Amino acid sequence: MNPQFKKGVLTLCVMVLAAKKDRYGYELANSISEKFAISEGTVYPLLRRLTKDDYFTTYLKESQEGPPRKYYRLTDTGKREMLNLINEWRTFSDGVERIIKEGLDDDKK
Repeated sequence: MNPQFKKGVLTLCVMVLAAKKDRYGYELANSISEKFAISEGTVYPLLRRLTKDDYFTTYLKESQEGPPRKYYRLTDTGKREMLNLINEWRTFSDGVERIIKEGLDDDKK
């Protein structure tokens, strides 16, 4: 998949996944990687930025598999931003779909 496509939607994907339940970084990267290829290393800088912007809070939780894990919780501000991004994404993707359909329909003439 085109890296520019991924870069634009990664924030939305991270926020939507964390809206359902608190998640740790590797878990987020793994969940996204099941849908499209990303580098695990791209998620952590994004999480740091989103935390700095007050979209996430963090806490440590003991893990049975090793050291404590840092969990990310979406804040109320983060939830509002996520809803804005979802609306923007739907408008954008609908527009792209219409353009693709229009372009492909023109090819059939």
